[in-house]
Amino acid sequence: MARIPYADPSLPEHRDAAEAIRASRKKIGHLHRMLLHAPPIAAGWITMFDAIRWNSTLSGKLREMVICRIAAINGASYEWAAHAPIALAEGMTQAQLDALPAWEGSALFDATDRAVLAYCDAMTRLVHVPDDVAAAVREIFPPRQLVELTATIAGYNCVSRVLEALHINGADPLPEA
Repeated sequence: MARIPYADPSLPEHRDAAEAIRASRKKIGHLHRMLLHAPPIAAGWITMFDAIRWNSTLSGKLREMVICRIAAINGASYEWAAHAPIALAEGMTQAQLDALPAWEGSALFDATDRAVLAYCDAMTRLVHVPDDVAAAVREIFPPRQLVELTATIAGYNCVSRVLEALHINGADPLPEA
């Protein structure tokens, strides 16, 4: 169970943020129900993650690969469960998903994937990215996509940390709204 109760989207102070979430996501899931306790954060969250997910020029496959890698590193099962099906729809194979927790020893990832995963690992585990790892992705991506990749990795590390700190679980019952 979550560490605090999920917010009620029908409360007057939550309505505007709840409508922003519904407009983007069609439903208000566990994470967003929790974020509604802080309506400005919930609304800003949707704006930021809509930009990362829908307005980026980064390929969907790479985006979802790093999201799943972050989930694997951080032990964020909710994040993994939400994004593994999207990763498959965006072009990752089931074998790649299965190998993602130990990608370094797998031959299933090409040179671009490996550079991106090394960058993701460094940002997630070390924060300070080594120069050689940064240089590898800088050689592959133009500045816009490098910023998009970096923001995606940073953003989804934030997601996993919120999920895990508050014990948000997709199996938790949500009260009627």
